[in-house]
Amino acid sequence: MTDVGLDPIWIDVGQVLQRTVTSLYSHLVTRQTGRAVRMAIEIQLRTAGERSLSLIDLSEVVIIDFSCADEVVAQLLEGSRQSRTHEAFFVFRGVHEPHRDQIETVLERRGLAAVAETDPGTYQLLGRHTDGEARMWAELEQRGLVEAAELGTLLPDLEAVELLVERRLALRSPISGRIHALSRLVRHLH
Repeated sequence: MTDVGLDPIWIDVGQVLQRTVTSLYSHLVTRQTGRAVRMAIEIQLRTAGERSLSLIDLSEVVIIDFSCADEVVAQLLEGSRQSRTHEAFFVFRGVHEPHRDQIETVLERRGLAAVAETDPGTYQLLGRHTDGEARMWAELEQRGLVEAAELGTLLPDLEAVELLVERRLALRSPISGRIHALSRLVRHLH
């Protein structure tokens, strides 16, 4: 991760939930529970350097309601984008059918988008995004990374690519200028 200058962070939300709320069940079903989990995640993020890539693993979470999807996913994304001291990138793992509608709804409502692993090795762009962003994200996802010199050719919609980078749905290396798919960067985190 030296080319991209990121501190990798893996957070198992099921474990955070059990430590934070001392529950035997991995259910995120109240706003208070979601807030407690988000705050515990934010504490872990504070230990990272200036830039981090976090794999937020929801695989062990059985149920997530709308208020917890808002607290843990949407507010985590919003808060990180407002930070002036830390640039955080997120991939949400284990976003299965019982979670997807709730997460997609809160992201749409807040005008946010996120990269999610919906099945092992299968990544999707969830939330609100333009058609151009979706096309460029899918192309980048297929390639894994695009060299700076190939941007106009392999990723021709440069405006959409800039939006992906600005919204932290893709990462531009500060060293090489390469554009990286977040899914490729989190593959070694588990």
